[in-house]
Order: sequence, then C-alpha cells, then structure tokens
Amino acid sequence: VPASSIPDPQGLHIVARLNGEVMQDSNTRHMIFSVAELISHASIGTTLLPGDIISTGTPSGVGAFRDQPIFLHDGDVVEIEIEGIGVLRNTVEQQ
Repeated sequence: VPASSIPDPQGLHIVARLNGEVMQDSNTRHMIFSVAELISHASIGTTLLPGDIISTGTPSGVGAFRDQPIFLHDGDVVEIEIEGIGVLRNTVEQQ
C-alpha cells in the first residue's frame, strides 16, 4: 500500500479476530509510539523494503489476561485488519 494512500497513519482502525470473533478493537492513535517513530527506529541499521511488516505490539484484549483466558490452538485462524491497508490472515499450526 503506497504511503500516499494513507492520509493519517495515526488514525487507522485496527481489529484482531480469532476464528471470526473480535478479540481486539482499537486505533493507531492509542499507540505509545507514533507510526513515524516506529518506522524511524526500525530503519536504524537496516533498510525497510516494500512489503516489510513492522509488528507494533498489541492493544488491550490480550487473551491470556481475560477473565476466561483464551489461548491459540492448532487450526485457529488469526486475522489482523488495518483500515485502508488490508487483512493479514494466518492459521495456527502446532509443530
């Protein structure tokens, strides 16, 4: 996704789903470090290329800290969606 198509990286809706159920729902404006700061830090000593992914941590709603803890199992589908960017979908595979 070209940077020019994201007018405000500090205002993007982020959703995490586990098997289709929303686990986390937040916005980049709530991050401790701005997107620009994360990119700046990540690019120290390495060149970021198109398609690189920077993991930013997680908003509230982490499964292990819920009243009824939720953990990943073989076959679970985890989706991370960021407004204007797309969906990253992975299936958990126990090894």
